[in-house]
Amino acid sequence: MGIINKSQLFEYRNANRYINENLRYFSAESKVGKVSVFLSHKHDELKELDGAISFLKKQGVSVYVDWLDDEMPKSTSGVTAQRIKTKIKENSKFILLATEGAINSKWCNWELGYGDYCKYLNNIAILPVRDDYSDFSGSEYLQIYPRIEYVGYMSVPRKIGGYFDEGYYVIMPTNNEGVSTYTKLSEWLRR
Repeated sequence: MGIINKSQLFEYRNANRYINENLRYFSAESKVGKVSVFLSHKHDELKELDGAISFLKKQGVSVYVDWLDDEMPKSTSGVTAQRIKTKIKENSKFILLATEGAINSKWCNWELGYGDYCKYLNNIAILPVRDDYSDFSGSEYLQIYPRIEYVGYMSVPRKIGGYFDEGYYVIMPTNNEGVSTYTKLSEWLRR
C-alpha cells in the first residue's frame, strides 16, 4: 500500500493523444448521469493532470477541471474564485491531485479548504502523487483527509480476517482507536 508515484499515474495517460487534445476531449464529453468530480490541481502540471483525469475516467466519473471551463475569466480575479466556489458546490466529489506543487500552491490550498467546508469527509479526498514513495512531511494537515491509495495483493489485513482485495481505495483518516476505514474507490465515487 502506498502513495501513487508519478510513473504509476502516467501509465493512465493515453499515449495516442497529446495532452491538450486529451484534456479538450474530457471537457467536451457528455456528463449526463455521471458522478462529477472537481479535480483541484496545479495548473502547470499537465502530465500529472492528464494521468489523473484518465485514472478517474476509468472509474466512470465526469471530471471538472477549472481552466477548461469556457465561463472562467481569462485572468485570475475575484470572479475566478467565485466561479470555483460554485463549481466545488455543484460537483458531487472533490479530489485534490496532491503533488508537491499543488500542496505548495495557494490556490490549491484555498480550494481544499473550501472543498472541506462544502464536502467534508464523505465527499472529499486527496490523491497523493510523488516522484518517489516519500511522505508529505511539512504538510501534516493532509492527514485529516481521506486519501486515495493503491492496496497491493495481501498487503492490508482486515480486522475480521483475510486481506483487502487488490485495487484502489479511499482510506479514511485514522480514528481515536487507531483504525482506518477502507472503501473501494469505485464504491466511494458512486455514493
